[in-house]
Amino acid sequence: MKIYDYNGKANIVGEKIYEFRKQQKLSQEELAAKMQLNNIEISQKGISRIEKRERFVTDYELLVFSKVLDVNIYELLEP
Repeated sequence: MKIYDYNGKANIVGEKIYEFRKQQKLSQEELAAKMQLNNIEISQKGISRIEKRERFVTDYELLVFSKVLDVNIYELLEP
């Protein structure tokens, strides 16, 4: 599968995920655990790579991030 990048980055939501995670005082490990409880297999390292915009985020992961972080999906997509 070909993964495209956007201006050298693998996603556009990483910075927002970081901001919302910090607002909720969650560690990367805690966020990964919450994702896993929602059937998304991701590790702390995966969260780190997403936040650094090095890892692609699938549509179903994006939905669960919005659920777990309790934010509207569009808030994750805003610049």
